[in-house]
Amino acid sequence: MIIRTGILTISDRSSKGKRTDLSGPALQKIIAEQGWQVVKMNVIADEINEITATLINWCDKEMVQLILTTGGTGFAPRDITPEATLQVIQKNAPGIAEALRAESLKITPHAMLSRGAAGIRGKSLIVNLPGSPKAAAEYLQFLLPVIPHAIELIEESPAAEKGHAIQ
Repeated sequence: MIIRTGILTISDRSSKGKRTDLSGPALQKIIAEQGWQVVKMNVIADEINEITATLINWCDKEMVQLILTTGGTGFAPRDITPEATLQVIQKNAPGIAEALRAESLKITPHAMLSRGAAGIRGKSLIVNLPGSPKAAAEYLQFLLPVIPHAIELIEESPAAEKGHAIQ
């Protein structure tokens, strides 16, 4: 299964060229290793209107199946990625965010400071990942095993039923 993926880095400094975005390329590498396709990739500022407009466009017009955001999930005053995500999703997927934090807590206690959200808009799954390249890559590695099945379910693929068959 090839999954059409978008990677959205949300960082004031990176959007202004004051810091190189390392998280987006780290996620892009992992996605490529899965044989999936990165169809959209952008770096934007921590501005709620810009974040929501980009997410809506990628979901509704660009038909991106999986959107990974990186950055803006912490406690800093301008960290608003979860709030923007919650404004655009139609279905919350709290189990994803909970599982990612739980796995990350095995590595660092700072995981409990991550406020990332996850949810569905139309036929797209949006997942917020931390801004640190290391943490973003770790979170994505935890997430990889469930993404294909999640996308099959969202798209109402007949293949999704195979995962629910009684053995």
